[in-house]
Amino acid sequence: MQAVESEIYQGQFGKFTITQSDRQSVVIYRTALMIAALCFGGGSIAVLGFGASPEILNLLTWFYAGFCLALGVALVYIHIYMAALHRALQAFWAVGCIASIVVSIQYPEPLAMAVYQHPITLLGIGFTFVALTGIFFKEAFCFNRFETKFLTVIVPLLLLGHLISQLPIQAEQTLLEVWAALFLVFAVRKVLQAIPPDIGDKTVFDHLKADRSSAV
Repeated sequence: MQAVESEIYQGQFGKFTITQSDRQSVVIYRTALMIAALCFGGGSIAVLGFGASPEILNLLTWFYAGFCLALGVALVYIHIYMAALHRALQAFWAVGCIASIVVSIQYPEPLAMAVYQHPITLLGIGFTFVALTGIFFKEAFCFNRFETKFLTVIVPLLLLGHLISQLPIQAEQTLLEVWAALFLVFAVRKVLQAIPPDIGDKTVFDHLKADRSSAV
């Protein structure tokens, strides 16, 4: 994709321009990712640095809520060529959020402690992180980012390891630290990245949309 002075881009199926609305959607996407990363990092620092006191556990619930909301916004504004994949990631996010609410109601302890003590809850809440991993995979595939390649492996490794109780506590803590750090690195690098690559080839979106319309 090459740009000229008038910001006209050559796509696979013709030329296109990037509008202010396109740029705004990318800014919202990146801002949401940054908020999600900060919430996740803040929660990780809180529990790893200050322990699992009732106050910290309640704080974790708020951090998780902020993370989920920001992730949901990011999944609205992310640019993915495959509409089915886009909808699937949004559906995973919704399932994970609903499961989180159910777990919060079902168990008397704070959400983080409920998940830690009852790994089976990850069969529902884990879908939130499936959606997050989908973003990491998309970014790794599109931009070849080293941090997202690691995150695509670390996230399911930690969650599945906890689900089947096969990871020692020290290993879980280390993976959580690496996850939080790389997530923040990813969010910061997205802020610094040029906007047009995140928009993608708009002619491909138009072509795929036309194909779906003709198939109906």
